[in-house]
Amino acid sequence: MLRSLVAITAMFAASASAIAQEPAPEPPAPQQIEGIVAIVNDDPISFTDVRQRARLLLLSLGGQQPTQEQIQQLTSQALEQLIDEKLQLQEAAEYEVEVSDSDIANSIDGIARQSGITREDLVNSLIQSGVNPSSLEDQTRADIAWRRIMSGLYGSRIRVSAARIDDQLSRLKAASETEQYQLSEIFLFAPEAADREQAIAAAQSIRTQVEAGAPFELAAERFSSAPTAATGGDMGWVTLDDLAEERREAVRALNGPGLTNPIISEDGVSILLVRGKQDPSEQTSVVDLTRITVVDGSEETLSAAVDNIGSCAEIDAVIDADDNLRANALTDVNVNELGPEGKNMVLATALEDHTDIFAQSGTLAVMFVCGRRDNVDDLPTADQIENNLYAQQLGMISERTLRNLRRDATIIHR
Repeated sequence: MLRSLVAITAMFAASASAIAQEPAPEPPAPQQIEGIVAIVNDDPISFTDVRQRARLLLLSLGGQQPTQEQIQQLTSQALEQLIDEKLQLQEAAEYEVEVSDSDIANSIDGIARQSGITREDLVNSLIQSGVNPSSLEDQTRADIAWRRIMSGLYGSRIRVSAARIDDQLSRLKAASETEQYQLSEIFLFAPEAADREQAIAAAQSIRTQVEAGAPFELAAERFSSAPTAATGGDMGWVTLDDLAEERREAVRALNGPGLTNPIISEDGVSILLVRGKQDPSEQTSVVDLTRITVVDGSEETLSAAVDNIGSCAEIDAVIDADDNLRANALTDVNVNELGPEGKNMVLATALEDHTDIFAQSGTLAVMFVCGRRDNVDDLPTADQIENNLYAQQLGMISERTLRNLRRDATIIHR
């Protein structure tokens, strides 16, 4: 394993340097497999596979020039992801679960929309960064197949009772009367002491990347082993009593919004992002927003579009008339989830009016406030609680199943 990791690291280091120094590459041609780094139940993983996935991980963390230590962590994580995906696709073949090209395209469309761009824009961005789009497609195929298997095998068996929903709601109401923290997490599973030091180094590397501007949500989706990874690490609003002692002390020590240092526990290593703090019985505002982005980053185009929109009802007509514009509706958004700057910007905007233009995901954007409810108790609905509890249970089953597959698989590192 060590010999393979050193070889992969050296190859990726050259690739990362090339990305930084050379002009944007042409769309990558089919590559010859340079060698095999691992075999998972007779399915090979090549050096090319690992290098491409490491580049994709780097891009998902913001594309900053990585240090040698970060390169090693990225290549190690890339290999682990590819091993999991081989196991997931092998299970998909066993259960005859098929994922069509249109399924993959629709999923990637959704990823692009979250950034206010099209799938074609996303693919071009990958190519410009030296990432073969097939790496993202392979990852998406495994993810879709695995979700279908888990939902098919276990989804109908999970029951969230009305009593449990009521208990959860009662607990949340009681918690609203004490101090709460809005948290997100990244958890690296490392139950063995031999793996702990590597997990600590990986957590510190991820923390450094996030501090440099990488989106925490994407880092959680790519690296976290917790069930919350599916929602970008979002833990919602919690009290200190909801947290294990080591996490509680880390949040206390931070004394405000920001990232904790790596937190070591019995099962692994965590990083917590404290996004906000709420005093007892504090009420909030909930808004419906429509975010408009301009594909080519033209402020002139975006300003002209905004000038032509007199109300939220006119947004669709203006957007549909210009292929350079994208609109994304966001409903029931708690303003506290927007961060201090976003919250202040939205609260200062009148209903049916728009915010100032701001930078987002490599382009420019503006938000229209299309609905607003003030003095709202910051509690989820019964449906939201049910969905969260269901997702948590399915996520834990998924993690346990994948670990069992790893334990029973024949994995050869070369």
